[in-house]
Amino acid sequence: MEVNIQNIKIELIQRLTTLDDNSIIQKILDLRKSQIKDWRSEISEAEKNSIKKGIYDADNGKLNSHSEVRKIYEKWL
Repeated sequence: MEVNIQNIKIELIQRLTTLDDNSIIQKILDLRKSQIKDWRSEISEAEKNSIKKGIYDADNGKLNSHSEVRKIYEKWL
């Protein structure tokens, strides 16, 4: 018998709203935290450097308007 995932989610939500055991709540939070991936650890050094350069440029007013960027890159869009 296949269980409807939506029903399971609703049941879990209902149980969470009445849960008073802090240790179980903490375990749920720890599980959630362990499943969240930090995208920064998954990108290359070149990508990190590119992001840093972009932030530096933005902080120093080196920006192009959206319309200017579209003109530059329209052949790839």
